[in-house]
Amino acid sequence: MARYYIGTGLISVVGISFAVIPVASGGFKQMYANGFCPSDASGNPLPCPQAYGAIIGTAAVCALLEILLSFTPPRILLKVFPPLVTGPTVMLIGIKLIQSGFKNWAGGSGPCADAEPAAFFALCPNILAPHALRWGSAEYLGLGFSVFVTIILCERFGSPIMKSASVVIGLLVGCIIAAATGYFDRAGIESAPAVSFIWVKTFPLSIYGPLVLPMMAVYATCITECVGDLTATCDVSRLEVDGKIYESRIQGGVLADGCIGVIAALCTITPMTTFAQNNGVIALTRCANRSAGYCCCLFLVIMGVFAKFAAALVSIPSAVIGGMTTFLFCAVAVSGISIITRGVPFNRRNRFILTAALALGYGATMVPNYFEHVFTYAGDNKSLQGFLDAINLVMETGFAVTAFVATLLNLTLPYELEDTITATEEPPSTPRQQPTVVETTKGDRESDDIEKAGKLS
Repeated sequence: MARYYIGTGLISVVGISFAVIPVASGGFKQMYANGFCPSDASGNPLPCPQAYGAIIGTAAVCALLEILLSFTPPRILLKVFPPLVTGPTVMLIGIKLIQSGFKNWAGGSGPCADAEPAAFFALCPNILAPHALRWGSAEYLGLGFSVFVTIILCERFGSPIMKSASVVIGLLVGCIIAAATGYFDRAGIESAPAVSFIWVKTFPLSIYGPLVLPMMAVYATCITECVGDLTATCDVSRLEVDGKIYESRIQGGVLADGCIGVIAALCTITPMTTFAQNNGVIALTRCANRSAGYCCCLFLVIMGVFAKFAAALVSIPSAVIGGMTTFLFCAVAVSGISIITRGVPFNRRNRFILTAALALGYGATMVPNYFEHVFTYAGDNKSLQGFLDAINLVMETGFAVTAFVATLLNLTLPYELEDTITATEEPPSTPRQQPTVVETTKGDRESDDIEKAGKLS
């Protein structure tokens, strides 16, 4: 009988899935439009805690899909998600994250980064912040560059301990420069309570029918992301990326991911999934010890309960954070490339699959709104609208498109004869004849020397 596990035995970080943002935004708009949430006489939306309760309630139920799929035999799960699928998926996740990291580097990824920001966000992070500047200002780029260069200098000139802590040292250097030049905002630290807890507010949980299909698409995306991230974590941790142990890690990771989705909803948090950022940290620090992970968990709990610590981290300028995260996110993309090069033979079939999958994935990543005008349905069929929203979610998420196309083509395209012959195979060669050792006397050597001298003359 197969044994099932919960967890991976690796250092993995979970965070709120970005894929839920467009689903939740569309759901809120629909709830106000159909009267599920109240509006005033002028049509302005009023507070609606029932809407958020419906989001997290539906998410808790749909998380059961990921839990169910985690009991699929790992061999089948990995046949659906081989390195040919997870490699480009991780690479596209890293590339998508680089975009947000680079925006932060230039001043912030919020409304102030829009082409035409509102008056309140004309400066980053807003006009009331101390030392606020326009997005992309030289000062912001310089702050991020100080972190980036410090990481490189630690790798080039630092001792082994400095190389392992290069990310932390870079962040500290950036914070010191930002504090000395007046970029820190103390308002958040001063207003934060001394102690806080997760259940500071409750919401009425419910299931909102039109959100079921889009939320299931979110969790399908989370499974793909989870498998890819865990493969990258194994790779940077110098652990096997095939075999029984690797398969048990994938199964346990997907099961833990689904369980976290349910627990997160009960803790008033939207769906969470395995994040790829920690792969960049592991690759740079070369530390994959679980004891270090337990210490990090303890620090996260302490900083979460004592809100002053959390507020201090949030107050770090976006440019400083961007200079660090851009480096880490690029390491995630490199991990995806490593998975492809190590686990995917570059034959004609695999090249074709990668080309087709990455073509749509890169396109959706660089032009994420290309699909928003495809469906023009505006009727009252909420189930149909929810189905169309699910398709929009998948098509506008670059790594989801790549994962879907790569999976479909990998399962349907037949292998050709030349695909079964790897480039490393060589025809058998005849055994080399061992040289014959002939014992010579002193006279023979003198005769040979005379003969060689005659030829030279």
